[in-house]
This record gives sequence, structure tokens and C-alpha cells, in this order.
Amino acid sequence: MTERRHDIDALRVFAFALLILYHVGMAYVAGWDFHLKSAYTTDWLQAPMIALNRWRMPLLFMISGIAIGLARAERAPWQFAWRRCGRLLPPLLFGMFVVVAVQAYCQGVSNGKVVPGFGNFLLRYWQVRPWPAGSFDGWEHGITWNHLWYLAYLLPYTLLLMAMVALGRMLPVSLRALPAPIALPVLLLVPILWEAFCLLWVMPRHPPTHALVGDWFVHAESFPLFVLGYALARHARFWTWSVQLRWPTLIAALLAIATELSIRHLGRSLDPVPLPALLATVRWDMVERLARAAYTWLALLTLFGWARHGLNRPFAWLPYCTQAVFPWYILHQSLIILALYWLAPLHLGPWLEPVLVLAATVAGCLLLHEYLIRRVRWLRPLFGMPVRESPTRTRAAATLTQV
Repeated sequence: MTERRHDIDALRVFAFALLILYHVGMAYVAGWDFHLKSAYTTDWLQAPMIALNRWRMPLLFMISGIAIGLARAERAPWQFAWRRCGRLLPPLLFGMFVVVAVQAYCQGVSNGKVVPGFGNFLLRYWQVRPWPAGSFDGWEHGITWNHLWYLAYLLPYTLLLMAMVALGRMLPVSLRALPAPIALPVLLLVPILWEAFCLLWVMPRHPPTHALVGDWFVHAESFPLFVLGYALARHARFWTWSVQLRWPTLIAALLAIATELSIRHLGRSLDPVPLPALLATVRWDMVERLARAAYTWLALLTLFGWARHGLNRPFAWLPYCTQAVFPWYILHQSLIILALYWLAPLHLGPWLEPVLVLAATVAGCLLLHEYLIRRVRWLRPLFGMPVRESPTRTRAAATLTQV
């Protein structure tokens, strides 16, 4: 039986809403690569973008693990994996061949590598042959998944998790078997230590690529959180602790991100502050990575604690928004790129342009989801929605149906 967790549903909605803001910000933050950049980039966006970047994808992977832990119940692992793949694969393929094609086209035309004309581009794109170098991200493969890499990673992660469950459900059992005085320090410290290992050892050797194969840093960071989410989904003691510790984890998370941002700022200062001899010997790059590792996990604990405390109730808007999350996720970045592609030549200025890009993205997601995707039966599974929308499902918006 699926357990209702309104806090997890609401947190997922807020996480994907922030993802839209984050991807709009990617077009305007200076010094960061994106598929299409505005002429109005700025440095001040880096700090809030970093603060969001550290936990946005870890949160989504952990929520996906939690959703499986809440929804799988006693269904056979391979049966669940099969149903899950059937839900994720059509949106991924349709997204790559149709939705993300818009991003590749806009980027290619802007780079001067693609001749204008979307119809001809699409026919060429569907041949899945390499493009001229630098046409768009993924040109060497002929096709790209861009922001849909998250779905591509969920597929093998789900299969691996269900294989682990089938071979022996040791992780949830071992967590519940830990005595309370030991379990709390383990849940507080071990994820931070693992994240620190990923940042200090794995990432320098294997920088993130989002290409799935060989993307060892992202796998080392994301898959354990995915599994941990599954293990903690029905771990009542963890959720009680997350609520009880929501203030301490919030304060500690703020201190950690303040430490990381301060070190980054001072390290990039044009007029470095001279340090005493003792401080000059400190490996500040390592301190920065340790602060980042602490912030990532403490931010997740804070979000789970406050969501459990304040969002675990049946809000009137929640069923609709929960169903809308998947289609909006698939659509949003293509709409961002398309809006910027159309608006950039108008030279609207550093305030009006991003406001219009955001407004066009939200309006496009809303209109396409409400008046096309959810009303056309054959489109629904291509955007992660069930073929039929039953009244019960509409009211409940079961966790199983979500990413």
C-alpha cells in the first residue's frame, strides 16, 4: 500500500519550480557555460546559483528514491522496475528526439553552425549522425538529452536498486537495526564524509559530464543518495529527527555555504588579503570542498525537516501540481532557450529580458500542459502522465506516478 506523503509531493513541486528559475539563471550568470547565453550576464548571480546548485540535483535523486520506497510496497522488484522503465523511457526518447531538438536548433543557429529552418534541421537531427564540431552540446553523437539527463540516470539507478532489493533487503534493515545513539551520528556524518570523498578524490579525476557512461562523479554522488532515499522512505525515526533538528541543520547549512562562498570570493579577489603565516599554510581549497560537502547534506536535512514540519498536509493545489511536475520538467528548458532565442535580438535590457524569458517559460508550460498534453490521450505517456486520468488519481496524485 502506498503511503501518502504530502510533504514529499510538495517538496518535489517546489524543487522543480526552483529548477526553472535555476535554468533561467544559467542564461544570465557570468562565467558559466549554458546552451544559449544572454548578452546581459552578471557576476552577482553566481552566489545564489552556487547555493542552489549544491543540493538541487541531490534533492531530486533522493526524492526519487523516497518515492520508490513509498510506492513499491510489496510489488516484486522486477515487476516494479519494468513498470518504472515503461514510465521513464517514452518521455526520455520523445524528449530527446522532439522537445530537446528545439534547444539544439537554437544553439546551432546561434553558433552559426546550423542553417535556419527547423523542419530541415529536424530531418537531419533524426538521422542521429555527427554534426559539425561545436554545433550544439552533443553534436558528436548527433543527438542530445541536455536537461533530460536526469531521466537517463534514473533508468539504470532504478534497475540497480531493484536488483539490490531482490538480492537481499539489507540496507533498510541495517539502518533500523542501529541503536538510536549510533544511528543519528551515522546519518549526520557518513553522507558528509562520502560527499567530501566525492569532491576531493572523484571529481578532480572524473569531472561531471552528464553523459551517463564514465560520469563517475555524478554516479558516486547521486546513486548513494537515491538508494539512501529508498532506505529512509519509511524510516520513522529519521523523519522525526529531521523535524527536531530542522533549526540546527539550517544554521549549520548557512554557516557551511557562507564558508564556501567566502573562500571562493577571497580566492578570486584581485587584491588578495595577506594572511598570517599559520593561515597561509592551510589548504583553503580543501576547506572549501569540505564546507561544500557539509552544506549539501545539511541543506537536504533542513529541507526534509521543514517540509515534514510545514508541508505534510493535503493542500488544494497539490494534486494538480504533482501531476504537472513531469510535463513541466520536460518542457521548461526548451521553452527557456526558445524564448531567449527570440528575445535576444530585441536588446530589451538586463531586467526586462529575463523577466520575459521566465514569463514565457511559465506560460508555455502552463498552456501546453493544461490545454494539450493532459487532454490528448496519446501525448500523456510521452510526458510521463498515465494514459487515462481517473478521478481517484487526480485527487490522490499518487507518489508512484512521479519522477
